[in-house]
Amino acid sequence: MINAVPAAHPPIVVVAPDSFKGSLDAPAVCAAIATGLRRVWRDAEVRACPMADGGEGTLDAVLSRGGERRQHDVTGAGGKRRSAAYGVVAMREGPTAIVEAAQVVGITDPDGMAVPVAARTTRGIGELLRVLLDAGVRRFMVGLGGSSTNDGGAGMLAALGLALADDAGRPVPPTPAGLASVARVDASGLDPRLAQAAITIMSDVNNPLCGERGATAIFGPQKGVPADDIAAIDATLARYAQLAERTLGRNAAALPGAGAAGGVGFALQLVGGTFRSGAEVVADLIGLDAALAGADWAFTGEGRTDAQTLLRKAPFVVAERARAAGVPITLLSGAVDAGALPELGRIFAGCFALPAGPLSLADCIASTEVLLADRAEQIARLWVAARPRA
Repeated sequence: MINAVPAAHPPIVVVAPDSFKGSLDAPAVCAAIATGLRRVWRDAEVRACPMADGGEGTLDAVLSRGGERRQHDVTGAGGKRRSAAYGVVAMREGPTAIVEAAQVVGITDPDGMAVPVAARTTRGIGELLRVLLDAGVRRFMVGLGGSSTNDGGAGMLAALGLALADDAGRPVPPTPAGLASVARVDASGLDPRLAQAAITIMSDVNNPLCGERGATAIFGPQKGVPADDIAAIDATLARYAQLAERTLGRNAAALPGAGAAGGVGFALQLVGGTFRSGAEVVADLIGLDAALAGADWAFTGEGRTDAQTLLRKAPFVVAERARAAGVPITLLSGAVDAGALPELGRIFAGCFALPAGPLSLADCIASTEVLLADRAEQIARLWVAARPRA
């Protein structure tokens, strides 16, 4: 075995991966890669910058740089109460809440997924926002990836005071099934403090609410929407959106990101939220540019990299910022789609996947930490061999 390499100038390496979903969160991925690098460079300065793109893991990534993690009981997607984590970060502009939709209505929640999509609700997100408003918070960053819901954000708005009724004036539940009979939307009870709030919407999804690229058509099937129900639910959301837009005097259904989290992106933009790339927001919050300054090398990665990564997912955003800083960047992911390598190769200084040989997915997930450290070590040894000697 080759021993660790002594160096007069130990390298500075930025490690900025997304989480490996189903296996390790982003801080744990950073730690595993750092372990492998330090087998080669004992004194390396490894700058860990856990990344996320607005979905699951966003809260962990942001709080890795400071802030307070809190919990609150809210209504889950299926109607049962659940404890949702959120964060409060002290910023120059004032206390800022970090809300992750996946903590409330995540697709990994078995209780929510046990209920048909037509009966799921985002009410719990609105409940959490109201708690924060009560606490005096007026700045919000809301991550929208990984949701199980498809209610156009109606549940969230209902928890914040929006009233929905049928043509006879009877209340209708804020679910896809309930929205099928909605005829009136009343915003007179909508929490007035929303008008004073600054809401940043974090997502890697820029789809509109409805249509062939909308929330239901593109993301509904993975949440359990039957193929035969897609058109009907899409039409229901379109009708609800028209009523809500007319009532609030703002158009949002066609905006980029309106289809995020089954339409929560629509609802938040309807009340004045601003849509941004989730990875860009997280990169700013964790100080990625400052970490890259003066670095020799950078790593990024995710559970699986394919052509979708090029649509401004976290590794792509990290690569852009590394290139701007003049830092070479290498991709180390759980799996890499061979078909995407020609395009990925123009962005990354090497693209690597974890398995060194045949290995089942279950074994890969169980051994991710060890595999990451081993692969990072071998990549670092190649880097050492390729560097000109002093």
